[in-house]
Amino acid sequence: MFEDPKMKVGEDLDQTPSMVGEICNHPAVAHDDVFGEISEGGPNYRDVGWLGTVALMMKSQIGLGVLSIPSAFNTLGLIPGLVCLLTIATITTWSDYIVGVFKLNHREVYSIADVGGIMFGGLGRGLFGAAFCLYWIFVAGSGMLSISIGLNAVSTHATCTAVFVAVAAIIGFGFGSIRTLGKFTILAWVGLICILTAILAVTIAVGIQDRPASAPQEGIWSSDYKITSNPSFTEAITAVSSLIFAYAGTPSFFSIVSEMRDPRYYTRSLLICQSGVTAIYITIGTVVYYFCGSYVASPALGSAGVVMKKVAYGFALPGLIVTTMLVIHLPAKYIFIRLLRGSPHLTSNSPIHWATWLSCTFGITVIAYIIASAIPVFDGLVSLVGALLGTLMSFQPMACMWLYDNWSSGKVDKRPRWMFMVSWCAFVIVIGTFCMVAGTYGSVVGIVDSYRAEGGSGAWSCRDNSNSV
Repeated sequence: MFEDPKMKVGEDLDQTPSMVGEICNHPAVAHDDVFGEISEGGPNYRDVGWLGTVALMMKSQIGLGVLSIPSAFNTLGLIPGLVCLLTIATITTWSDYIVGVFKLNHREVYSIADVGGIMFGGLGRGLFGAAFCLYWIFVAGSGMLSISIGLNAVSTHATCTAVFVAVAAIIGFGFGSIRTLGKFTILAWVGLICILTAILAVTIAVGIQDRPASAPQEGIWSSDYKITSNPSFTEAITAVSSLIFAYAGTPSFFSIVSEMRDPRYYTRSLLICQSGVTAIYITIGTVVYYFCGSYVASPALGSAGVVMKKVAYGFALPGLIVTTMLVIHLPAKYIFIRLLRGSPHLTSNSPIHWATWLSCTFGITVIAYIIASAIPVFDGLVSLVGALLGTLMSFQPMACMWLYDNWSSGKVDKRPRWMFMVSWCAFVIVIGTFCMVAGTYGSVVGIVDSYRAEGGSGAWSCRDNSNSV
């Protein structure tokens, strides 16, 4: 458990004794195991409360992935889709919990790269760090692509799509350069409310409309939703990868718990987050797919017609922007800390501090922009990211983390609980590896097929990418 039984909700943390490596609010200078000496003159890297943690967690989960859930249900069938969704929710909730446990056991951990260093040495640190950065860069590319879709939808394709992607990159760089997650919390709440408003508006609209926008507009129509389906292996594993992506905010939780004022409240925030996220995913995915059937759009905001699409994207754009700037911030912050860790420039306002920080956010933004422009296929990009990197960042490492902390002590006295957990960890590693390899294959095949359908002209295109949604 993370909660201190002596602490009460709302109790002033100044009045409680600090744990090892934890910042108290009252001293002018405090030491943190990740950031070093933190003073009043520099950025406060430990300023996220438990409610702010809920917002950041939910925003890292609810964003791009939720928009592809109805389409995944269409591929898998409603019941298999729900079973897969709940299975992924269970595994990732456990993984997220282990993040908090490992952080309290190893206070020097800031990112999954630090975990790799503890478990596997320098090679593990390098591989996990590279995967962490690539994952969030790809997610940032997906965010820029979704923003360009939204701008095209709202403006009725007022200009070249490549311009909208560039605009998304500029906005992401500007807001992603905010230095601390504590200052992100209000924006996270705003973004979360906006994206939920957009999704709920579409959900209600498809329920009261006669038929979805892409369905035949003449004659009697009824939804062709399927309780079960018979997809090919490639189609099925690609859909599962999209569901994994919807829950693959796990790597961000290392950064979030590292910037909490009191990490002992982490589990409370996590349970609220995962319960809310799962309820939203089930509701949105089931209702939208039930009413739209095979005519569901992906992203799902385009399922209720042109006018509703404009309204939905008008609400969703702030949420998509917040997602994009957050996922630019995360890999940039990792590189920034890696470069300046142990230096006084990390927690100061010096020119070196600012030059390093802005160089990190700018570099991440440019690479994400190139990805968004080169792979302009929303479904394909989402499933590729979910399969190749989302699974790797959310499944296998957490099983290894539990084994690292518990293997030696458990071998002495092999109790049933220890044996069950070892079996569970083995299952998570095996299923995670299978989904990663098979999902990557299916996603690549899907992207190649999409390029063939488009004649290979999609990259850096001016074409309206909201027409199909």
